[in-house]
Amino acid sequence: MHIRRGTAIAAACAALLAGVSACGSTEGSSESGVAAGPVQLYGTDGNMISSFGDEFDQPGTLRGMKGTTPMTPLTDDFKDRLKGVSPDLADYVYSGETYDAVLMSAFAAELAGSTKPTAIAEQLIGIPTGGTPCDTAKTCLALAKAGKDLAYRGVSMRSGGFTDAGEPSVASYATLHFDGQDQLDEGKMEFVGAGDETQTSTKSVQPGTRGTTPASTGAPLKIGGLLPKTGDLKGAYPPMAAGAALAIKEVNAAGGVLGEDVVFVEGDDGTSAEVAKATVESHVKDGVHVILGAGASGISTAVLPQVKAAGLVLFSPCNTASSLTGADDGGLYFRTAPSDVMQGAALGDVILRDGPKRIAIVARNDEYGSGLEENLRAALDRSGVSGDNLLALTYDQPKDEAGNVDFAAGAEEIKSFKPDALVLIGFAESADVIKALMSAGVEFKH
Repeated sequence: MHIRRGTAIAAACAALLAGVSACGSTEGSSESGVAAGPVQLYGTDGNMISSFGDEFDQPGTLRGMKGTTPMTPLTDDFKDRLKGVSPDLADYVYSGETYDAVLMSAFAAELAGSTKPTAIAEQLIGIPTGGTPCDTAKTCLALAKAGKDLAYRGVSMRSGGFTDAGEPSVASYATLHFDGQDQLDEGKMEFVGAGDETQTSTKSVQPGTRGTTPASTGAPLKIGGLLPKTGDLKGAYPPMAAGAALAIKEVNAAGGVLGEDVVFVEGDDGTSAEVAKATVESHVKDGVHVILGAGASGISTAVLPQVKAAGLVLFSPCNTASSLTGADDGGLYFRTAPSDVMQGAALGDVILRDGPKRIAIVARNDEYGSGLEENLRAALDRSGVSGDNLLALTYDQPKDEAGNVDFAAGAEEIKSFKPDALVLIGFAESADVIKALMSAGVEFKH
């Protein structure tokens, strides 16, 4: 476990809560400003999913926990279509981003007139901007088949577009809340925007020479899954799987790509570099052109050299680590999820609205956890939360033989710190942190 404290001296309350609704004493804090009493719990996209509640035997453990995740308001029509391919779907996190990634890959191949990955990559940057607006597989494919420039207005990318680095220039974040049954309460969901539209790439699509036979186009287009069917992030798999299945269904119903149905090859990243690398190797042997994933940013970082060497496109719907913006990808890595530079600011805003005085952050020690923790700390520091009012801890993988994170020492450190706000940046193993804190006597607001 690593411990880091803020480096600047905490600002006065007026600076701390600039732009926040109140600047009085925080409920549950002592007159000296040292927090006491129940702690408000916050999470992020890795654990703010309804399936996270399955990690607890006692119903209501998560009641009152709130947090952020990249998400735009989803229409009832889109949710109904997802339910059509996955009737038991309980979450929608990253479903839109996955749907958009598959569709844009299909449009890019059609515009390129080829399934050659480098040709697909050349088209992808311009897909969301610059041409005739379209928002369905049918209408966008019709434009692509006619060799016309298009501007896909998708589920997750409704404005802005890709930056030159192949990631969203603007994004929408949802503020989520757990209810008394440890499920997300859609009735309390709010949305905030983030990003800078001026960073949108000015590159446009450049339709390629169109072949007339599978031999000349490389059809069918093959997309290989590299999503977390197992491992710490498996709770996020169902909505992403539904998004991919719906996109494949609608593309093929619209006539497929280059005259052939798109083929989806299943694959698991296991939330494990070893599992993911084996899956990529299998996809290379199967002749996959685009790999959809990985789930965790650290896993994408681990497999990116392998994917680049094979000359394939790696397109993740849920990577958020800011370190991937400058990755050595040869122009082959894309993501529909925004960088955590944006989420750090959005989450910081959500936390500061509640007016905490002492904030503890606990993050998994990988590219996602450490990266988002740094971006959150930067956002809090800009608002005056630092120094003795901020404690940041990270925990290492792998887990112990029982498959659990041992956070007993960290729990005691947090208990002694007496925060009134606690942020958990992690995946399913965040449950081990919560259980350790409860065992240490830390009480959460409900």
